[in-house]
Amino acid sequence: MNDTPASRRLLLLVPTTSYRIGDFLDAAGRLGVEVAVGSDQRQVLELYAGGGSLHVDFADPDRAVAQIVAHDAGYPLAAIVGVDDETTLIAALASQALGLPGNAPDAIRVTANKHRFRTRLANSGLAVPRFFLVPVGDDPAPAARGSFYPAVLKPLALSASRGVIRADDPDQFAAAFRRIRAILKDAGSTGDAGRHILVEDYIPGAEVALEGLLVAGALTVLALFDKPDPLEGPYFEETIYVTPSRLAQDVQDAIAATVRRAVAKLGLREGPIHAELRINDDGVWLIEVAARSIGGLCSRALSFGAAGRLEDLILRHALGLAVPAAELDRPATGVMMIPIPAAGTLADVAGIEAAGAVAGVEDVTISIPLGGAVMPVPEGHRYLGFIFARADTPEAVEAALREAHGKLEFTIEAV
Repeated sequence: MNDTPASRRLLLLVPTTSYRIGDFLDAAGRLGVEVAVGSDQRQVLELYAGGGSLHVDFADPDRAVAQIVAHDAGYPLAAIVGVDDETTLIAALASQALGLPGNAPDAIRVTANKHRFRTRLANSGLAVPRFFLVPVGDDPAPAARGSFYPAVLKPLALSASRGVIRADDPDQFAAAFRRIRAILKDAGSTGDAGRHILVEDYIPGAEVALEGLLVAGALTVLALFDKPDPLEGPYFEETIYVTPSRLAQDVQDAIAATVRRAVAKLGLREGPIHAELRINDDGVWLIEVAARSIGGLCSRALSFGAAGRLEDLILRHALGLAVPAAELDRPATGVMMIPIPAAGTLADVAGIEAAGAVAGVEDVTISIPLGGAVMPVPEGHRYLGFIFARADTPEAVEAALREAHGKLEFTIEAV
């Protein structure tokens, strides 16, 4: 039996594809918290055995909960944190089983399924695009003839823009549908997520991302990121995030109000949220809300001075510790998710030193090793790496990220 007080012990649930584990473990170390890492791959567990480990069957939520409950019998937990989309439902189910604070599993199920999400918000008074479902085994031609245009076709549960495709006419609709069907098969999507494809209105306009923390249903906005690159399709690979937003304050207030209304309607009450929205002349449109923090290594763009990093705030809240007021400790900051230009094998990366030397750039991280497979969206769901910058203005941050990216050269060999 471990004698660490249960009030300081938590379980992190981390899929093998996550970039996030190191940052969360660092935060736990700063807080003096004992951590067990729960993963579905023993190879990952071996890397973090020093912090405790637990094999969890993410493919079977009932079995996963039983495994966590058994672990708790010997090592009582104060909190369970699902780090990525793949683990947030299991964290909610296990927290409920153990009587720990967290979101209701039903709320997580809604946010994790794009059709349920759209349906829940359809009568909320918020701006919601038209949408309909098509069974994945159907001939797409009839749906294509009856659809509105432009339309966006997307899987119900995949993330990082994987499988999201714009169609402007019936031929493009049918081609996109068949492509997404192949992506779902390759991803091994099961259940409802593997049986249907969602079709919804393409919403034009500027896109932003809101990072927030819910405490007893009250939302604190931690950062609002502008996405200065147009995301018009046919694919939607994200690149640059910059905060603070350059939008007018009344627009920013409307964005925050929209997210507050949405999370209340969805039933989310605790922990981090990441929301994607579009703004146009018709108002603020909620694209999605995830019951997790920002993905990849992007959280490294956020620092809150004495309050710590984003992961510090998340773990403090999960453990029931006081969450200090959090304000960004720099005038402007941003991150570029380095896009993948072609499919193949990453053979070489040149210019990293030159990119890192650009004024304002803090770090250049290549996250795919040499010899690793690379695949652009819509089939792919990873980035070549991340560039981080800070400066006195959002404009200067954006310029630094673009200049640094321009100095990188990637050699990708066709397979």
